[in-house]
Amino acid sequence: MSHPNANPPPLKLAIAGAGGRMGRTLARFISDSPDCQICGALEHDSSPFIGQDIGLLAGTAACGVAVTSDIQAVLKACDGVIDFTTPQATTHLLRQTAAAGLVHVIGTTGLDAAGETVVREAAKQTAIVKSGNMSLGVNLLAVLVQKAAATLGPDFDIEIVEMHHRAKVDAPSGTALLLGEAAARGRKVKLADAAVRVRDGYTGARQDGDIGFAALRGGSVVGEHTVIFAGSGERIELAHKAESRDLFARGAIRAALWARGKKPGLYSMLDVLGLE
Repeated sequence: MSHPNANPPPLKLAIAGAGGRMGRTLARFISDSPDCQICGALEHDSSPFIGQDIGLLAGTAACGVAVTSDIQAVLKACDGVIDFTTPQATTHLLRQTAAAGLVHVIGTTGLDAAGETVVREAAKQTAIVKSGNMSLGVNLLAVLVQKAAATLGPDFDIEIVEMHHRAKVDAPSGTALLLGEAAARGRKVKLADAAVRVRDGYTGARQDGDIGFAALRGGSVVGEHTVIFAGSGERIELAHKAESRDLFARGAIRAALWARGKKPGLYSMLDVLGLE
């Protein structure tokens, strides 16, 4: 009989979007972790990476796990999934991980209202950690933004500026929206009622209470976010600059390990990091 304080066996994790930049980064970090192991690597049917060893694809040693599109085979072999893919792929996969009761860590951004509904329904069946950003720094920044918004009040205008690499397909970024939600909570309003995502042409004066967004795209920028509180005669800027995708991978793995054994529910990185 095992001792009640014995360390749990390594968490068996599948990587969704295994051939992408985040998927390969995750593969490297999972391979190096004593607390988890790669049990599956998922890609879409037409991916050129199907059949390749995920270890070799990630630039590490072969691990004997081939990239596949067979979701059911992968889910039978694992305890959880880390998912940085597309909204459509995430919702399709989520229905299946929920039915199987597997931990699902979602780093996918750009989900619409219907996608968010799928997430909430799935969270009734299994533990889900979803965040627009998995890094400690960004989630600490969100806490600071909420506090600043509450303290400074309506006399300070809020603008959120973000920049990402030229291949990013959604805007504003998930992180920008995460920070916007934090600002809205600080002001006790709904972001949907306060957000201004586009300004073009003759817009008129800025409305009191607006939370503005500006999205920049170019080059190979991993991710930069600045929340500006602009008052009369002074300006406060809270910023975060990601220099590597490594921090997102570390955060996602930490989230998966934290969620192991948790009751069904929708959790955030604030829960994982104890910042809620």
